Amino acid sequence: MKSGAPSEAALCELFDLLPEVQAWIKDARHRYLWVNRAFLLNYGLHQLDEVLGKTDHDLSPPHLAAQFLAGDEAVLAGETVQGRLELIGRFDHTASWSFTTIRQVRDAKGRTIGTTGITRVLDAAQIDQREDIRLGVVISMMTRRLGKAVTNVEMAKAAGMSSRSFERAFLREYGLPAQQYLKRLRIQTACRLLVDTRESIASIAQRCGFADQSHLTREFRRVTSATPAAYRAEYAAANVPRAAVSVLSTRKRKR
Repeated sequence: MKSGAPSEAALCELFDLLPEVQAWIKDARHRYLWVNRAFLLNYGLHQLDEVLGKTDHDLSPPHLAAQFLAGDEAVLAGETVQGRLELIGRFDHTASWSFTTIRQVRDAKGRTIGTTGITRVLDAAQIDQREDIRLGVVISMMTRRLGKAVTNVEMAKAAGMSSRSFERAFLREYGLPAQQYLKRLRIQTACRLLVDTRESIASIAQRCGFADQSHLTREFRRVTSATPAAYRAEYAAANVPRAAVSVLSTRKRKR
């Protein structure tokens, strides 16, 4: 986005001063027109030019990019995304819980020409304590009991709703049935563990609620188009700071 007016430039500068808030503007084809500094840092980037014209598919793993695209499409179609809890990808291909709001961007004639949004990272341990997060207590339950079965009846009871009302509300808020969302959450958690730890894939499968490693591999490939082993091989190195990479390379040469 070119800041033609002084007020626009001042607003962009203001968002650059908010270290915990990511902000962005996209066109109707989901291409980034502007992002703030916190957004750049989240993806390990330094200059605005590194983002302009790109989409979430250029910045995030496919399963997260699809989530962001669905949110944009909903807003472009006239739906509201206000204070929605979602997982936002990082430069190291892990993800963190964030609080997101997205709005339409309109031209002088009132036509919708894109989207704009902000998101900020939340402490996962405090999700169920936030009254402004719709169904936050349910997301918290899913996270705490990731390795165990969680029924819709249990989730509805935690939310203080009937099962039918809960299922409708969850689908409306997140665009997926609760059980399908839980499966996605398990996959996303497995992604983080694959990148952040050297824990065995079999152990990760158990921690994330899959019957065994084969079950995880089937579901993981369906969502991410890669096996857990391939995902780890491709993205785990992103967690090693560049300075450390240089040191490791030097050590290898000395040997």
